[in-house]
Amino acid sequence: MKEISLYIRPEDFSKVVGILRKNNVGGITYFETNGSGRTKHGPVPERVRMYMTGKMVTPEFAKGTKVEVIVPDSSSDQIVEEILNNINSAHGMIFVKDVSGAYEIGTKQKGESVLTPK
Repeated sequence: MKEISLYIRPEDFSKVVGILRKNNVGGITYFETNGSGRTKHGPVPERVRMYMTGKMVTPEFAKGTKVEVIVPDSSSDQIVEEILNNINSAHGMIFVKDVSGAYEIGTKQKGESVLTPK
């Protein structure tokens, strides 16, 4: 099994979820994030308590979305490839990690069978 962690722009979220659903991913977790990385941030209008000040500022951190899924080894490469081919943004990262086990607490089932929808 593999854990795929994606750091994407919020506007790419629905496209990524569509790819994951198409590949029969059973569980998807996501978080709204603020972060910085290799990409430079451009200036944005400054806001103070919901009011525009008229000034432009360059934020240190940008808003993003982190998506986490656990998938069978057999589908991880396909999912990553589809995301790389369908997200045209230069902003984002994908990390793939090995997962040694998965256990469903209520039923005590284990292995890849707990990854697909019931």
